[in-house]
Amino acid sequence: MIVAGVDEAGRGPLAGPVFAAAVILSDDKEIFGLNDSKKLSSKKREILSDKIKRNCLAWSISQCSAEEIDKLNILNASLLAMKRSIEDLILTPDLVLIDGIHAPNLDLNYQTVIKGDESEKSIMAASILAKTARDNFMLKVDKRFPEYGFKNHKGYPTKKHLEALKSYGITVEHRKSFKPVKKIYESSK
Repeated sequence: MIVAGVDEAGRGPLAGPVFAAAVILSDDKEIFGLNDSKKLSSKKREILSDKIKRNCLAWSISQCSAEEIDKLNILNASLLAMKRSIEDLILTPDLVLIDGIHAPNLDLNYQTVIKGDESEKSIMAASILAKTARDNFMLKVDKRFPEYGFKNHKGYPTKKHLEALKSYGITVEHRKSFKPVKKIYESSK
């Protein structure tokens, strides 16, 4: 049976896309060290990301932009990113295991798994790919907007990020529907 694990990264930040990944692991190639991406250092995630891509049967990473998040809301954008990642796999899974309680609209057998990124290896692998891809994207955003400190907080609402929003306003990567950003966006109109 071909099983794909799916997870997302980046629902909570004030800036940047939400990413999702789908992974079909190989029964023949064990990848040691898989875990929930939030429990791994960025260096360990990078190493595992490469191992996952080299040793799995199929993988895919997709995203929904800040603009799509503002249009759809963060839950629906997360589900759309998941759907895109599943549809972009080179193999069609017999079963899709999705982290959490919500699932995108799929024409495939699926099962949601609460805390699946702690119990299902394929979801752990997807968690790592999604988080690594999102973090790398935010490092590129940091080069465009260094005054915001994205390389450190990846768009999450830290004190430095909130101070930068007040000082410099919002960027094209900010989610205008998220409270602190929305307040600044609406006051600048």
